[in-house]
Amino acid sequence: MRSLLLLCLSGSALLAQEPDPAVLQGYAAQGEEALAAARYEEAARAYEKLRLLSPGTAEVHARLGLIYFQERDYTRAVPALRQALKLKPGLPKADVLLGMSLSELGQFKEALPALQKGFRQTADPTVRRLSGLQLMRAHTGLGQDARAVEVALEMSRLYAKDPEVLYHSGRLFANFAYLQTMELARVAPGSVWLHQAAGEANESQGLFDAAVREYREVLALEPRRAGIHFRIGRALLSRAQQGAPEAAAASTDEATKEFEDELRLDPTNANASYELGEIHRKAGDLDRAREMFERAVERAPDFAEARIGLARVLIARQEPEPAVAHLQKAITVDPRSEVAYYQLSVAYGRLGRAAEQQQALAAFQRLHAAKRESEGLALTPAEVTRQELDSSVPPP
Repeated sequence: MRSLLLLCLSGSALLAQEPDPAVLQGYAAQGEEALAAARYEEAARAYEKLRLLSPGTAEVHARLGLIYFQERDYTRAVPALRQALKLKPGLPKADVLLGMSLSELGQFKEALPALQKGFRQTADPTVRRLSGLQLMRAHTGLGQDARAVEVALEMSRLYAKDPEVLYHSGRLFANFAYLQTMELARVAPGSVWLHQAAGEANESQGLFDAAVREYREVLALEPRRAGIHFRIGRALLSRAQQGAPEAAAASTDEATKEFEDELRLDPTNANASYELGEIHRKAGDLDRAREMFERAVERAPDFAEARIGLARVLIARQEPEPAVAHLQKAITVDPRSEVAYYQLSVAYGRLGRAAEQQQALAAFQRLHAAKRESEGLALTPAEVTRQELDSSVPPP
C-alpha cells in the first residue's frame, strides 16, 4: 500500500486554504507519523480533526479514506473517498481506492469501472496488482466467469511468483472448470464429452475403476474415438500400482491390450507406444521395448521420457554409445530429469569416460536431493508413466 500513500498532496497543499496553518500542520504531522507507523486509529483521529477544521480540502477526505481502507473499515472509507472525489474529481488514485472499497463491500457493479482503470491503465505495479485481485473478485461476484479467467491469466503472467496471486487465480481456474463441467452436464447429459470429463475427473482423484467405467461408456457411444483406449490403459496401470502383485499383473495385461487397441486406431499415438515400451522393458522383453520406444521417438522427437526409456534398453543391450545421444537430447528437453542424468552416468561409465561420468552423477545427486525436498507437491497425475530410478541398482 505504500504507493497509495501518495493519494494526498504535501502538507503545505493540504493547509493552503486554512486560516491557522500552524494548528492544522500539527494535526497533519501527527496523522502522518501515526500512519507511517501503521497506528491507524491514531492517524484517523488526527485526520478527523483536520476534516472538522478544513472540510473543503479533498486531500484530507482522501487521506481518511486511505486510513479507513487500511483498517478494513470499508463502510467509512467509501463516503470519505466519495467526498474527496466530489471536491476534486481528478484526485490521483482516489477513484481506484474507492473501487477497491466498494468491491470489499460486495458492490461489484459500481466498483468495476474503477478497478478496470486501476488494472488496465495504471502504471504503478502495486495499484495494478491490488486492482487485478479485486477485479477477479468483482467479475466472479457478477457471474462474469470468463472475464474473471481472462484477468487471472494476465495476473498469473504479470505476477508469476506472487503467492497470493497464484492462490486466487488457482481457485478461480478450478471453479471455472467446475462450472464448465456443470454446464456440459446441463446441455449434453449423455454425450461422450461428459463421460470423458467424468472419466478424467475420476482418474485425477485416484478412482480408477470409476474412470474406466466412464471411458468405456465413451467407447460404447463412439467405438473409434481416439485417445480413449489410451486413457483406459493409463487408469489400469495406475490401479496396478495400488494392487497386490497378482492383481497388478492382471491390470498390466489389460492395460497392454488397451494400448495396442489404441495404436490400431491411431498408429501416431506416441504415448501409447511409449507405455508399451515401458511395460516390455520392465518385463525384460528388450527387443519389443526398443521397437516401441523407437516408434514413440520417431513420432515425437522431443519426448524426453521415451528417449530415456530407449537409452535404458540400449544400455541393457550393451550399446551405451547411442544411449548417450538419446540421454543428452532428453536432458535438453527436460534439464531437471534426475533419471536422465543417472542413466547418462551409467552410459559414460560403460564407455570408460570417468570425468563425464562424475559430472553426470553430480548433476543427478543435486536433482535427486531437490526432488526429495519437493515430494508431495504434485497435484495432478502425469500424462504418461514417468521414468524412475531402479531401487535395486546402486549408483555407478
